Amino acid sequence: MAQQSSVNPAQLVNLGQQNLAGDKRALYLKLFSGEMFKGFQHNTIARDLVTKRTLKNGKSLQFIYTGRMTSEFHTPGNSILGNTDGAPPVAEKTITIDDLLISSAFVYELDETLAHYELRGEISKKIGYALAEKYDRLIFRAIAKGARIASPVSATNFAEPGGTQVAVGTAEADAYNSAKLIGAFYDAAAALDEKGVSTDGRVAVLNPRQYYELIQAVGSNGLVNRDAQGTALQSGQGIIEIAGIKIYKSMNIPFFGNYGVKYGGAVTTPGNTGDFIGSDTALEDGGGVAGMNNNYGEQNSFDTTCGLVFQREAAGVVEAIGPQVQVTSGDVSVLYQGDVILGRMAMGADFLNPAACVELYAGSSAPAAFGATYPANA
Repeated sequence: MAQQSSVNPAQLVNLGQQNLAGDKRALYLKLFSGEMFKGFQHNTIARDLVTKRTLKNGKSLQFIYTGRMTSEFHTPGNSILGNTDGAPPVAEKTITIDDLLISSAFVYELDETLAHYELRGEISKKIGYALAEKYDRLIFRAIAKGARIASPVSATNFAEPGGTQVAVGTAEADAYNSAKLIGAFYDAAAALDEKGVSTDGRVAVLNPRQYYELIQAVGSNGLVNRDAQGTALQSGQGIIEIAGIKIYKSMNIPFFGNYGVKYGGAVTTPGNTGDFIGSDTALEDGGGVAGMNNNYGEQNSFDTTCGLVFQREAAGVVEAIGPQVQVTSGDVSVLYQGDVILGRMAMGADFLNPAACVELYAGSSAPAAFGATYPANA
């Protein structure tokens, strides 16, 4: 009687040169799906900070935004048929799914055979990083867009508040000044209070140098959560708060026309930055670009942007396909003597409630609005 073999999923990374069938192939795919999703989940922060919905059918999803109502005293004998002003006013926001977002790599079997290390799991993780990076960048651009927009509800006597822009200063160096940043945060918090935005889920996203500038000032300004100590303060995961706003750090926010950082002005380049940091990461144009079905703004729209403060209702993200991994097999693997590892997702993002969006900027004037037509993305 033939002995039944068992498969250890941890060992499947060494079986790339074999045609795995049935449950073995399923375990193989599950392993790399786990690596990709772990890479994605550990590197996206925006996904859990905004409103997320899943699209089952169609190319877009509608969100309903309602304005406020008034109260009045009842006159005895009068029928109650709803307020005569027709409140509440309603606006509908449509978020369209962008084209399929992918990241992929071809793994040559001979390279795996000769390598002294496991390759596919690491590639899957880096694919997750790439998808998470784009995911966050689009959401943060949508929030900046919302901060520049008037309210979608503009009914007579029932106009709702729109977005908010707060000046940190007039020069690029002001964006790294802890005292000016703190002042801007209190201004942002006051504006959100005045516009009736819930205190639940208020967050901010800054670039790393801004975040660390605040860390160094915690001894004098009382920002720190006293329950957190040591390296937890440097995590960038919302430990520090200003005016009840949890602060995160990210290299994916629009920052002076780049992603995350801008060298050559107030910040000296550390050197050897490669192709993905600083002046090499200028924002791609996001208005009418192939694949982008939502207007994420042109590159020069963010030349003075230096941070975001928002609440969960600020933006919505619609996912038709969540982060997934696909791996070639069978005849395809034989024909090319290797496999393609593909990560994919289909999503779209845009602002929802402009009142919940605050853009920090450093310049002589506030950045101009774009995509101002509501609910369209034009």
